[in-house]
Amino acid sequence: MAASMATPGIHGFGLRHKRCSFAYFAPSAVTNVQKHPQPPPQPPRDEKSTEPVSRREIVLRSSGIGVLGAIFHFGGKKPNYLGVQKSPPGLALCPATNNCVSTSENTSDLIHYAPPWNYNPEEGRGSKKPVSREEAMQELLEVIQSTKPDNFAPKIAEKKDDYIRVEYESPILGFVDDVEFWFPPGKKSIVQYRSASRLGNFDFDANKKRIKALRLKLEKKGWASEDRA
Repeated sequence: MAASMATPGIHGFGLRHKRCSFAYFAPSAVTNVQKHPQPPPQPPRDEKSTEPVSRREIVLRSSGIGVLGAIFHFGGKKPNYLGVQKSPPGLALCPATNNCVSTSENTSDLIHYAPPWNYNPEEGRGSKKPVSREEAMQELLEVIQSTKPDNFAPKIAEKKDDYIRVEYESPILGFVDDVEFWFPPGKKSIVQYRSASRLGNFDFDANKKRIKALRLKLEKKGWASEDRA
């Protein structure tokens, strides 16, 4: 969804410890503080958004490595295995890292597997007013462009009659996640997908959260997940 903080070249940056000084307080001052407690600190918010800042953004900002964004760009190289694979037909499997989800994985893989979507579910609009593949793809594009989970900006990098690839870039350091959607041939109204970070190992479940955010928006249009388990 997104790149992990375990990116090579960043390990040396950590949280700096600040020295603390202790001042003497008179008993009356202590009593006054107890009577008028300070309100609990609020989570940091993005200056340009009313949504709470994501956990990854908090780690980046608090550790100070966001300053490197002005010097370095950690987008990573586009993997050469993206796209629809030929044998067997489908999207690529996930690497061994914990920052990827894919419908191509085995259902027993609880870390990487995610269920496909159905844009004409039988218990929904599929039996009432089904839409065509072209209409479903347009719905998906609209949701992609209007949904920015984790404040990652989506960019349509590739679009075909049955395939969409989106690059999600982080506002700090330019981490890139590749998200693919494939409409398999046939009469079934199934959509396969894959969401993975280019760099790192962990992503604080950003890719899973992104897929969930997109699914929830699509459900409002009539889509459904093939398996909620």
